[in-house]
Amino acid sequence: MSNNFFFIGLPYAALVVLLVGSIMRYMNLGFKISSLSSQFLEGKELFYGSRPFHWGLVFLFFGHLVAFLFPRSVIAWNSVPVRLLILEVSALGFGLSALFGLLILVVRRAKNRRLIMVTSKMDVFVYVLLFTQIVSGLWVAYFVRWGSAWFPAVLTPYLKSIFLFDPDIAGVAAMPLSVKIHIVSAFTLIGMIPFTRFMHFLVYPFRYFYRPYQYVIWNWDRKKIRSSRKLVNGVRSKNN
Repeated sequence: MSNNFFFIGLPYAALVVLLVGSIMRYMNLGFKISSLSSQFLEGKELFYGSRPFHWGLVFLFFGHLVAFLFPRSVIAWNSVPVRLLILEVSALGFGLSALFGLLILVVRRAKNRRLIMVTSKMDVFVYVLLFTQIVSGLWVAYFVRWGSAWFPAVLTPYLKSIFLFDPDIAGVAAMPLSVKIHIVSAFTLIGMIPFTRFMHFLVYPFRYFYRPYQYVIWNWDRKKIRSSRKLVNGVRSKNN
């Protein structure tokens, strides 16, 4: 019964909340969707934490996506032990990178009084979810090894059955606890997207990739501006 709830009910609830919640939030608060960056409060530790965190998550996400979309290709790739080992070590490295970055971001927010003032309960909840997701993934990578080999054979059919509205949980029900925690935390995170700052990646400004370049005209010497002590540089604007 618990398997039905966590691996059938929860995934469908998360996907419905993601779809409906994202549309409603975008329609009502379209121009207020933001990552709520705290860079202006503290930037150095943010840089050293966000880079390994984001790059780790991005590569892990696309790694899971490839295994879901092209399971036969992944299985064929893993038929050579060296390639399997390269894939597993790379995934573990990106997981450690994401964990390292997350720890820096958590410590940064916890020790900075200004950041504590702008931290909401939802932010704390998101950190807990991310920590659970990453740690459970590393748990799986170390104790339930060769995930890239059994993921296409076990989890890909399960996920496809969810999207085809014919859920088959026989495979995931027999998986170890670490895998189950990883799956549940992933769907919980998906369902929470409309209520968190994660919404910002759904409204990424893709137009920036193909819009014309902006032409900036400077009306002062860019070399002198760096050492200038003037409050106003360049030519003052005039009212006509």
